[in-house]
Amino acid sequence: MLLASLGWKFGRIEKSDAETMVLQVQAGDEQVLHDLLSHYSPFMKKTASQVCKRFIDDHDDEYSVALSAFNEAIHKFDQQNNASFLTFAHMVIRRRVIDFIRKESRRDEFSHDFMPASETEEHNGIADHAATSAYSSEQENQKRSEEITRYEEILKEFDLSFQILVKVSPAHSDARITAIQIAQLVAETDEYKQYLLDKKKLPIKEIEKLVKVSRKTIERNRKYIIAMALLQMSDLYFLKDYLKGRLK
Repeated sequence: MLLASLGWKFGRIEKSDAETMVLQVQAGDEQVLHDLLSHYSPFMKKTASQVCKRFIDDHDDEYSVALSAFNEAIHKFDQQNNASFLTFAHMVIRRRVIDFIRKESRRDEFSHDFMPASETEEHNGIADHAATSAYSSEQENQKRSEEITRYEEILKEFDLSFQILVKVSPAHSDARITAIQIAQLVAETDEYKQYLLDKKKLPIKEIEKLVKVSRKTIERNRKYIIAMALLQMSDLYFLKDYLKGRLK
């Protein structure tokens, strides 16, 4: 059997084997695609359940969305740009389920979105112009300064500071990107985020199951990951825009 040759052990697929199988699917192997979708069905349901905050089974629409998102992740996964396939898949599923929930909720609401296209475009144009006029360069600089101060206060609650971040920031860009992606995983997963806020530390054991980096590496970059997760969980928009620039 193909699964045996790829390391089927004790009823689970190892993380590296999952990524090997993803590459085979991307090369056109439909049987491996079927194996992946079948084996990771519980993973999809768990991720969807975390978003919906309720049990998800095969009959729920959210599971269909999660299944489609997992399939999307398989075909879009890039080893060069993602920490691991499961991390990437987890994020794609969360985003697609959230989009689905928002779309469903809008069906029962009335809003200005029903304006004719020409009125919407005119409205957006006026809003854009007003926003541009409202924020001068000086005001933006002041806002950034305020956010830096607030971020410093947030870090202090976790015994962190900018000085510490300078020392613990990964030296290589690939390592920084991986750490930021792990931080994003924490920030976007309710149970991991709550664990961080309550315990003031990372749920390393759970994270290790989803990423292909070693526990030792996560531990080494622990402070940096926590700082980046706190930033992504915040409403510090200017600083988060800067972070997005670091990822590109």
